[in-house]
Amino acid sequence: MTETLYFGTYTKKTSEGIYKASLDTTTGLLSDRQLVAKEPNPTYLTFDKSGHLYSVGAENGEGGVAAFDNDGELINHVVDAGAPLCYVAVDEVRNLVYGANYHKGEVLVYKRAADGALTLADKDVHTGSGPHENQASPHVHFTDLTPDKYLVSCDLGTDEVVTYDVSDQGQLTKVNTYKSAPGAGPRHITFHPTQKIAYLMNELNSTVEVLIYDGVGQFTLLQTISTLPEDWTDFNGTAAIRVSTDGKFLYGSNRGHDSIAVFKILADGTLELSQLAATHGKMPRDFNLSSDEKIVIAAHQDSDNVTTFFRDATTGLLSKIQHDFIVPEAVCVYVKA
Repeated sequence: MTETLYFGTYTKKTSEGIYKASLDTTTGLLSDRQLVAKEPNPTYLTFDKSGHLYSVGAENGEGGVAAFDNDGELINHVVDAGAPLCYVAVDEVRNLVYGANYHKGEVLVYKRAADGALTLADKDVHTGSGPHENQASPHVHFTDLTPDKYLVSCDLGTDEVVTYDVSDQGQLTKVNTYKSAPGAGPRHITFHPTQKIAYLMNELNSTVEVLIYDGVGQFTLLQTISTLPEDWTDFNGTAAIRVSTDGKFLYGSNRGHDSIAVFKILADGTLELSQLAATHGKMPRDFNLSSDEKIVIAAHQDSDNVTTFFRDATTGLLSKIQHDFIVPEAVCVYVKA
């Protein structure tokens, strides 16, 4: 079986924008890289069910979000002064697209038209700071839906997970705030498929906080576990976090240690470290699982290579297949079957 992978990138060196490639899910090998759309620094991307592509975007020196059609042709930009977004997500039920602006500390909501075009509906600007040198101001890194369809955001700069109610027209109402450990730097959050458990990836202290999720944005800390070996003292910043659909394993990427941490999910939702799989590249900012979850694909920001692994469904452990497929400055991996 073959499926298509899409890669968001920086365009600071040789990359021209958004790329795609073919993944053979039997062999785990990648092939046929193609440029899909030229766009400045499209570092994160997603699709809606109609096939519209949404990415971080920029136009005329301003930053925001970009919308493309099925063929990669630009539909429109929605931009404002300053840096572009760092995360985008689609809400199919409300016909909305959500965005996180790291540099401006903003949560943004866009209304989605039938043709895929976007218009700004609402935004919330965070305030505050944290004790780490990278926390002088708010840094919203993630905005996506909870299982009960509230909007949850991770703010690396304020050590907060802020949850909102969202109207059908995209108006935000803050409902709850969870505070992570001081200086932790919440980056991304994901949810267990069947239990009332969430997993918060903290970039600055390289930990996962296991949270009980009671709904309506109510999080309670259950466990904190490191993504690193005990003797690691050099720089590290965590990035992506994924849970297998069977709810048995969690994966998180380490930038600096340059590995994927593999955790077994125990019966109560807590984690036990099983493996630190070297990614054979520099700065694995994002990774993803193939649709059948037999293959893991890790993209490297600084070494321009993509590594694939076989994933053992019984143990969750990873074994390298390939590490020499080139996608320049890749920082996002999206799997499209």
